[in-house]
Amino acid sequence: MIRQKAAFILTVQRCGSSQQHRPRHSVRKKLSTCECHIKTTQMENSSSELVFVLHGLNETKTNRQIFFGFSILAYVCTIFVNLTLILTIMLEKNLHEPMFIFLCNLCVNSICGSTSFYPKLLIDLLSDSHVISYTACIIQIFGISIYLACEITNLTVMAYDRYVAICKPLEYHSIMTPWRVGMLVQITWFLTFFETIVHLVLAVRLPLCGSRIEKLYCFTWDVVKLSCVDTTVNNLYGYCSFFFHTFQFLLLITSYVQITRICIKSQTERSKFMETCLPHLLTYGTFAISLSFDFVAARLTSDTSLQALRNSLSIMYLIVPPILNPLIYGLKLKQLRKIMWRRFNSKITALK
Repeated sequence: MIRQKAAFILTVQRCGSSQQHRPRHSVRKKLSTCECHIKTTQMENSSSELVFVLHGLNETKTNRQIFFGFSILAYVCTIFVNLTLILTIMLEKNLHEPMFIFLCNLCVNSICGSTSFYPKLLIDLLSDSHVISYTACIIQIFGISIYLACEITNLTVMAYDRYVAICKPLEYHSIMTPWRVGMLVQITWFLTFFETIVHLVLAVRLPLCGSRIEKLYCFTWDVVKLSCVDTTVNNLYGYCSFFFHTFQFLLLITSYVQITRICIKSQTERSKFMETCLPHLLTYGTFAISLSFDFVAARLTSDTSLQALRNSLSIMYLIVPPILNPLIYGLKLKQLRKIMWRRFNSKITALK
């Protein structure tokens, strides 16, 4: 760190001393050359010494204790409801079915997303300085990106499972074998990690010329925007990811168009749709609406009067789906609801 600063000062001194006893017409050209050299030196050293400043909490100084209380309550509730669902599915052999395995995967991902966001937020709410190191920022980006990519892919896989269950009920167990279910779970995580790691590699290679992030947390695009160099490659990969997830969305829509056709004709399938597909649609709708709020927040002006609104919109997808998904499935799925209620009653009886 000291050597880097000394090199930077030496560069400035050399540039300053070289301007003495020179004609005026050549001074401007030399100054511009020196400025470029100084900026290059800053870019080369930025990733090793940079500390980001998160400006999202500037407008919450007076109500930090209240926000801290609500945040820690939301985090504890999120972990509790998701862990309850995971343990219930793991311990009950009757729930070792494809739909519940994918639901368990969804809950694991929700815990990952919440843990990537809440701890840093809670620390900042108790602190006067809202800074995050370059390494910690990259780790947070990794966790949140994993959550986003896995959520979309897993919901698409769940839509395929519901399509087979309703449109091809007689072939369901021959199609959704344990081997195929395991492969779908593995593919979900492989695609998620691959997409996230490429995003991170492309972001980490960039030299940075800024440290101000107008959010409560670090995210890929917020770091990429601070780059001193061209980010065309990052933008192109971002478009590729967008088109890939758009394709997943089209697969989900196609599945539910086919499901709806079958359900219109059959009363039995209609009741199955209401019990198993409706929670999935509610889950996907909650996630999509929450994520769209973040896009809206990103396009709002940087006016400080809108800071609270931007904060609220940009964190909806990190707060609402992780806590609502287990509740939606736990209340709507009759089989899961009965088992959870039975276990709860047995615990109460044991305490008496």
